[in-house]
Amino acid sequence: MENNEKCAQFSSSLSQSPSSSSSPPFLSPNSQSPPPPPPASPTPHPTVVLSPCAACKILRRRCVEKCVLAPYFPPTEPYKFTIAHRVFGASNIIKSLQELPESQRADAVSSMVYEASARIRDPVYGCAGAICQLQKQASELQAQLAKAQAEIVTMQCQQANLVAIILEMSQSKQPNNISQQIDTTCFLDDNTLASAWEPLWT
Repeated sequence: MENNEKCAQFSSSLSQSPSSSSSPPFLSPNSQSPPPPPPASPTPHPTVVLSPCAACKILRRRCVEKCVLAPYFPPTEPYKFTIAHRVFGASNIIKSLQELPESQRADAVSSMVYEASARIRDPVYGCAGAICQLQKQASELQAQLAKAQAEIVTMQCQQANLVAIILEMSQSKQPNNISQQIDTTCFLDDNTLASAWEPLWT
């Protein structure tokens, strides 16, 4: 009996309290609340992928920011480093570039690539053979040029002689033409002859 009375008093106190109607419903710990919205992510920037130079790519090493070979062996021209590396080796190329100022390194790389390609084409003479061949061609061209210049001088002399002969022939023909012209003023016709003798008969 006492328990029933206590339960009735507790239920009546709940019904009489003003905060019972306005109080929010009690959420059990097992109930799931909606997750908060995720924070706005910043706009992604395009990632710049720096490809290694042709030298570092062939050597399979990391291309650092201040790579000595990167400005002269771009990734778009791998054949340049392949040819130079085959003849000189990577260590010799790097050592040669480090010993030169930056203004002369591009010319040095061009020379090494040219000499290496010549050595691959001609393993015996290499670049010296190409230089000798070019010198031979230059001497032959100089001989042809000297021959052409001599022919031009000969033709100019022949032309001058021909002009002199023509002038002499034209000058020699002029007196003959003058001698062939007959001066008729010294001869008198019949009327002038009669008029000239009239005073003598008068």
